[in-house]
Parts: sequence; C-alpha cells; structure tokens
Amino acid sequence: MSLVDIIVPVYKPDEKLDKLIGMLGRQTVSPDNIFLMVTLSGDESVDDELIRKLVRLEKVTVTTLPKRVFDYGATRNKGVSFSDAEFILFMTQDAVPEDEYLVQKLLSAFDDTKVASAYARQLADVRTNPIESFTRLFNYPKQSCIKSKEDIPTLGIKTYFCSNVCAMYRRSVFGELGGFTCHVILNEDSIFAASVIEAGYTIAYVADAKVNHSHMYTNMQYLRRNFDIAVSHRQFNKVFDAVPSESEGIRLVKTTAVNLIKTGRWRVLPELVLKSGFKYAGYFLGKRYRHLPKPLVISLSMNKAYWKKGFKDEND
Repeated sequence: MSLVDIIVPVYKPDEKLDKLIGMLGRQTVSPDNIFLMVTLSGDESVDDELIRKLVRLEKVTVTTLPKRVFDYGATRNKGVSFSDAEFILFMTQDAVPEDEYLVQKLLSAFDDTKVASAYARQLADVRTNPIESFTRLFNYPKQSCIKSKEDIPTLGIKTYFCSNVCAMYRRSVFGELGGFTCHVILNEDSIFAASVIEAGYTIAYVADAKVNHSHMYTNMQYLRRNFDIAVSHRQFNKVFDAVPSESEGIRLVKTTAVNLIKTGRWRVLPELVLKSGFKYAGYFLGKRYRHLPKPLVISLSMNKAYWKKGFKDEND
C-alpha cells in the first residue's frame, strides 16, 4: 500500500503545472504516485503534445477525460479509484508548493486520529492587488487550527471550509463517507467537509503547509463565481442553511476596509466597494437561480457546462 498519492485535475495548464510537478519531486515525504486527470481541450494537436509531455514524468499517471464528462466531485473520485494510498492529496494545477515540506506538514496533522482531512495555507501571488492579498490572509491566517462540530456556533460556515486547491484526506474516512458528491456546480470540498464534521471527525488547517495560489478575477468573474457558490448553497441547503455565509462576507469586507485604511491604501476603497457589490450581486442572484430564466442562469454562471448536463438538487 502507498502512503501518499496526489490527484490533480488538469485543463489547459500553464507554466504553474510544471512548477507544481517540479516541487512535488522535491518533497521531503515523496508521493508514491501522481495521478493527473486531464480534461481534453478538443484541440487534438495541443492535447497530444500535452499528454506526451506529461506521461514522460516520473511517478505520473495520466488519465484523459472528454470535456463533457468533467465533474468537480466525480473526476476526483475517479482519481481515488486508481490509488491504494492511505492518504490522498488533492491539488489544483495552479497551486505551487512554497517549499519541500508541504506533504510532510499535511501528513503530520493525521497523527491525531480524529482528523479526517487537512488543508494548506494559500499565499497570494506577489503581483496580486492588496484586496486579494488580504482576502487570502483572512481565509488562510498564520495560525493553524483543528475544527470540530463544537466550533459551529463560533466559526459558522468556516467550520465546513476545506479547499481542494490543496487538501489531504484520510482514505479510510473518505471511503466511509462515500467520497465527494458527484455533479455539483462547485464546493464539493465544503459539502464533503460538512459530512466530516457531522460524522464526528475533525478538519485540520495546517498553516505551515503552504502553496502559492491566487486569482486576479475581473468583477464579472467574481460575480459568476459567487453565483455558482450560491447555487451550491441553495441546492444543498440542508448543509449550508444552518451556517449562513452572508455574515462572514460582511465581516471580510469590513476587515479588509480597516486594513486598507490602516496601511495607507485608502485609495483602493472604491475598488473594494465595487468588487464587493459584484460578489454580493452574484450571491444574491445565485440563491434565487430557480426563479431566473435558464439562459440568464447560464450567462451568470462560471461553470456553464454544468447546466448542459442537468443538475443535482437536494430539494427535488
């Protein structure tokens, strides 16, 4: 049996995938296998060149998928089916380990037998604007913690936070709880995290395990992403309604504004207000997606392919 295998969904990768694979090769605890779940772009020459490049890499196994079958949960579950490892580490193609201790630090969290999953700290790219940088610090602070069911009254929706950008899972519990829910628009990691907490296990946030990962979205991209987040919250209302997220969003805006003022970057405040407005509009519309015409829903969504396959709704 392997100790740690890594699963990475891949689609139209840039140079960050090369950096990710390179850093995984330098880890103090070396992964036994790296499973790349490659969604084909449809451009045969580009796809063939990418696959030839990837299959030559040490420890790498490439599985190709047509774009129409990609699914946030199912694709990762399929990757798990190839592995016999005791621990599974999911990463995204644009998450680059900060150092050679990432796997070791995440693995150490499982010394506590109640820990079912552990996720890494995400650091913002140096080119990122101060709003995105502070958002990363807000969501991924410098202090580690272990979250359990007892934390719901104080942490709210943050209790269910565990990002598959870089998260390790205990294989036995992953199987016990049925893996990720298939055919979800987004948030397969948070939905699974809720089942972890409800089953009496805990989630570790390991601040010393670090990856470089951030996005520089446009305002419309923020709107579409938050639309999809809200759709997942509405569809899985049994999970999320008990821990509403609006108050956490308001707290983020307030603390970001205070930070900008304290650090003398008050000129960025109008940008914060505008971005926050787009995010809120996306979330507001997403929570009400059932009342919107389907063409508008598809237009507002970042994951447009999801709507072409039919969709899962716990309330149907």
